[in-house]
Amino acid sequence: MTLIAVGLTLLGAVCFAAASVLQHHAVTTTEHPDARDRVEPSPTTASVVEPVRHLNGRHLLAIVRRRRWLQGAGLAGAGSLVHAVALLLAPLRVVQPVGVLAVPLAVLMSAWKSRTMPSRGVLVGAALTVAGVVVFVAASAGSATTATPSAGATLTAGIVIGATVALLGFAGMARQGRGPLRCLALAGAVAAAYGLLSALVRVAAQAAATEGVLSPFVLGCVAGALVAFLVGAWLVQHAFHAGAPEIVIACLTVGDPLVAVVLGAVLLGEGSTTPIGAWVLLGAAAVTATAGVFTLAHHHPDAVAARAGQEQIVART
Repeated sequence: MTLIAVGLTLLGAVCFAAASVLQHHAVTTTEHPDARDRVEPSPTTASVVEPVRHLNGRHLLAIVRRRRWLQGAGLAGAGSLVHAVALLLAPLRVVQPVGVLAVPLAVLMSAWKSRTMPSRGVLVGAALTVAGVVVFVAASAGSATTATPSAGATLTAGIVIGATVALLGFAGMARQGRGPLRCLALAGAVAAAYGLLSALVRVAAQAAATEGVLSPFVLGCVAGALVAFLVGAWLVQHAFHAGAPEIVIACLTVGDPLVAVVLGAVLLGEGSTTPIGAWVLLGAAAVTATAGVFTLAHHHPDAVAARAGQEQIVART
């Protein structure tokens, strides 16, 4: 069952990587409806005309009508479906981190789309991210056990993660324009939401086996998972607007497993048989993967271009 779950997760990673590239293209190339009502800047006023900095309801509605966005949504839905099946077959600590393969896949797909070779910094960041999560999987797979959590513990975990999502989401939305920091904050919020989603799916599956599918606990987990999905789906569009798909997918494949593993340990007892040495290795792997995400964000062409633009502005003033 574990091998089947890993295979399904790999298939999901391919779907998620392709979906991120398609939806990022749709988000960043769709004209903002407000822009049609604005006067085209002249050479004398171009420097003071501010671009539209945030997605609003009208812009999002225009985006979701795009063919590429709908194709990406379909792939993301297919990836979510096979990922959910994988969660029913194996523990969170085994399934979640395998999705890290979406990172190099997104890098390769973006490079193929732009017909450019990724820079050394981008490749190093992707490699660190993949290596960190691969070690994370290897260290956690051998000692994962599962138990059914209580409703109180599940509710507490949901409140804590929900507050984290709100904090990161507010930090990202408070910043303006495109940039790696805003992208990281928004993608981090999405990762926390999706990590909670995965944990609730696993908890609901465990509880359904003992309490029944229509028990209040199971229905509450399903409702919480639906809210986490909708919040994450909304925030990820803003993350695509703020930065590159590789950065977004890297944050998701690192933050999502970290949240899921912590919740798995706290709620499901999946860390009860893990020795101290394995926890140290897990921590080092998590730090390595996180460093890879920040390296990828720093060296991505979008971030390099943004810094160059800021330097030109400073030089002119």
